Amino acid sequence: MTSHADHQGDDTVSPDNTTWMAYAIGLAQQRPQPGRRVGAALVSESGRLLCSAFDGEEHGTSWLRTLQRKIRELGASSAHSLYLTINTLAADGSFELAELLADTRIDTVHIGLPDPALTSYLSGDPASERGHVVLRFPDQLQRQILTQNQALYAASEQSIECNPHYSGHRISDAVTTTLTAMGFALTKDDVNTHRGRAALAHFICQRYGAEYKKADRAVGDALAAAFDAKYSTYDYSYDARTANPGWADDFTAVYRGASSKPLSDLGILNVGVGAGHEAEVLFADCPRITFADIAESGLAHVHERMPRSGTVVSSAEDLSALPDGSFDLYVSLRTYNSSFFDTSAAASEAHRVLKPGAVIIVSVANGFLYTQRGCVVPGLIIPGTEFVDLYRGMETANSVGAQLEIAGFKDVRMLPTSTEIYLSAVTA
Repeated sequence: MTSHADHQGDDTVSPDNTTWMAYAIGLAQQRPQPGRRVGAALVSESGRLLCSAFDGEEHGTSWLRTLQRKIRELGASSAHSLYLTINTLAADGSFELAELLADTRIDTVHIGLPDPALTSYLSGDPASERGHVVLRFPDQLQRQILTQNQALYAASEQSIECNPHYSGHRISDAVTTTLTAMGFALTKDDVNTHRGRAALAHFICQRYGAEYKKADRAVGDALAAAFDAKYSTYDYSYDARTANPGWADDFTAVYRGASSKPLSDLGILNVGVGAGHEAEVLFADCPRITFADIAESGLAHVHERMPRSGTVVSSAEDLSALPDGSFDLYVSLRTYNSSFFDTSAAASEAHRVLKPGAVIIVSVANGFLYTQRGCVVPGLIIPGTEFVDLYRGMETANSVGAQLEIAGFKDVRMLPTSTEIYLSAVTA
């Protein structure tokens, strides 16, 4: 998948883009009969609507057939942008967007959501194969598309209602409750719209007239309490890694691809360690390891398991308690896709605390355990919803890789596995 960072010249959040995205969503709403609601708008380089279509616009006809007919009538062979609410699968399992792109050259495609029937990465998907510039609708518009097609997505295997742990333990819900108890009565929509720590603190300042330092501290405390409650005594029986007993071998393979030194010889920093389940498996024989997390009780648990370790209560974005150039290996697994995470700040801090020639390994979660079937549902949750977006994991990993390069890392490598996507790199 092509990340936003790869195409900085294309303003993915410009007013023009969001206007056309909203226009496509409005088109989808016009479907006269019950069923899947999909809207598509084809736009010229000058920002003029060439043509549009929606499922059911012509009775019994998909958006694709209607749009193709209109393109033929226009005599057009190319367009600047397509805004498509759902990357739909045809009855034969092929991607309707792929058929459109085979006939019409389109410079940039904006997609809202994957088809609810899409449960694995398939060949021929323009959204996940290289060669196409595919960007995504922002979260708030993705949630509108889900609402339009609520029954379809709720019945999909990509719904996290199949995993009671994830549907019952939402960081955003816990943050909302804690901030309300502190006197900052926010709705879940408020919290989900302002997903960064700084963004949420600024929102509190604007609404309540609080000083930024007070608001930031409140958000930090709420996040620490939420992660502490969810992960300090985390039960691995709900974890996707139970469906991949070789996950530790995956990590070892990633490390071996970046360094030949024994792990036991290294000064290691493990950031976002939670309750320490993965650390106990990976680093039991490593005497020089430091664990960092915002959840104090989780650090206490991991220190009980590994008494030789050091611990520091700290977020990945602020490791100021640790000196420059002090570690040989930085590891942060399934933390860089956490709620309210600032990837740029975390990557910069990681580079600062590492020695020259040191290694960083981070991973992005890319699956949730379907507890009834014992299989993994690939993707990441769209904030504020019950839906796992198949594309979101790879999109996030691409973005993380770009931030690592910006922070000064080199030789960034990526390894997708059945439960997460690993990235490794070295300091210059």
